[in-house]
Amino acid sequence: MNLHAMLGKRAEDGAPVRVGLIGAGKFGTMYLSQAARTPGIQITAIADLDPERARAACARVGGLDPSAVTFDDAIAQGTTHLTDDSMALVAFGPIDVVIDATGSPAAGIAHALACCEHGKHIVMVNVEADVLAGPLLAARARQAGVVYSLAYGDQPALIHEQVDWARACGLDVIAAGKGTKYLDGYHYVTPDDVWDHYGLTAEQAAAGGMNPQMFNSFLDGTKSAIEMAAVTNASGLTPAPDGLAFPPCGVHDLPYVMRPRAEGGSLHHKGQVEVISSEERDGRHVTGDLRWGVYVVFEAPSDYVRACFDEYGLVTDETGNYSALWKPYHLIGLELGISVASVALRGESTGAPNGFRGDAVATAKRDLKPGDELDGEGGFTVYGKLMPAEASLAASGLPIGLAHGVKLKNAVAKDQPVSWADVEFDTDQQAVQVRREMETMFAKSAAQAAH
Repeated sequence: MNLHAMLGKRAEDGAPVRVGLIGAGKFGTMYLSQAARTPGIQITAIADLDPERARAACARVGGLDPSAVTFDDAIAQGTTHLTDDSMALVAFGPIDVVIDATGSPAAGIAHALACCEHGKHIVMVNVEADVLAGPLLAARARQAGVVYSLAYGDQPALIHEQVDWARACGLDVIAAGKGTKYLDGYHYVTPDDVWDHYGLTAEQAAAGGMNPQMFNSFLDGTKSAIEMAAVTNASGLTPAPDGLAFPPCGVHDLPYVMRPRAEGGSLHHKGQVEVISSEERDGRHVTGDLRWGVYVVFEAPSDYVRACFDEYGLVTDETGNYSALWKPYHLIGLELGISVASVALRGESTGAPNGFRGDAVATAKRDLKPGDELDGEGGFTVYGKLMPAEASLAASGLPIGLAHGVKLKNAVAKDQPVSWADVEFDTDQQAVQVRREMETMFAKSAAQAAH
C-alpha cells in the first residue's frame, strides 16, 4: 500500500524505474497514458512492429517525448526510444522492467526467456503466452532471479488479488472468477456473425477499428477459458471437469449460485474457477450483472465468523455461511502501473503461475476434416475450452495458443478437443518446444492433482 511513496522516493533520488514496453496496442497505450504522469517511472523504450504506431500512441496520450535517437539518448535525455527490435529493447542494460503487450503467444515466450537471460523483470500482459507456457516461464524467471508477473488491470491478476485477500484473512475460497456475456450457442459464433451479438453493423465496427476475430474470442468463450486457466495456474483453484458452465448470476446472488451443487448452487467442487453470465439463457438481462468485473466467494469457518458476516451487513446465502466480494470493473492498462511498481520496488508479482492446473484446449466449432487449416482464437474453426491440466495432458490436447495456421491430419468432430496428433506442427518452433517441455515438466504434478 506504499507503492506511490516508494515511486516518489525513486523520483526524488533521480533513479526512476526504467520501463520497456513491447506492443503499442490498446492495452499498451492505456498504460502509457498513466505512466507519463506517474512519478518515478520512465518509459525508456517502446518496441512495436510499426514504430509509427508507437509514435502515434505517444501523441494520443501526451506527456511522452519519443524523440530519442538511441537507447542511450533515452536515458540521458529522459525521453523515449522507439524501435521495431523488441530483442534489442530486452537486451538494453538500464531497463528494469519489460512489459509484453503483444498478444502473440510465440512472441511472449521469446520475450520472457530473453528477459530471464538479460536479468529483466517481465510483466506478462500477454495472457495467451502465459496460458501456453507460463508455469515454465515463471520457473525460469525464479531460477534467473527475476520476477515474472501477471498484469494488474487485466482480470486474472485482479481475481488473484481477491483470492489472496480472502486467504490472508483466514477465509476459505469457494469460487473465484469474472463476469461476461454468454448465451447458448456462443461457442460456435464466427467472425462473420460476431457483430450481430454486439448490436453493431460490420460497417460500424470497421469504422471503429474493431477486429472481428479478436472480439469474437471474447464472445465464443475462448478468452474466458484462457483467463481462467491463468487464474487456476496462479491461485491453486481448479476447473470443473467439464470446464466453464457460465451460469447466469448477479452480484447479490453470488453466495447462492457459487456454492456446491449439493447445497443448491452450481459448483462441481469447492475451490473452483467459474465465469458468470450477464444474461439469462432466454436472453433476459441479469439484474446486478458483473459483465466487466471479478469476484471471490468465501465461507465462514465458524459460527462466530458467520455472526460477524451478519453483524457487518455482508451479502450471504440463506445459511449465512457463504459471502462474496466483487469489483464491478477492470481498467486494463490504466491499472498496469501497479504491476510495474510491485515488480520493480518490492520484487513481488501481482500473480504468477506456480503450477499447471488448467489449460485452454482447441475445440472444434464444427465437424473438421483433414486438410482444414485452424485459424486460432476467435476464428471460424476452433474455440478454447478450459480443461483441468491432467485431462488436457491425458487427451494430448492442442493448446489454443498453437492452433493457428496449422493443418489437420485427422477429422475432428464438433465440440471435440483437437490433439497434437491431429495436426501438422513445426517441431523447430520455439513456442512448440517450450510448450512440450512444460508438459513433460508438469505431467507428474498434474496427474497427482487429479487425485
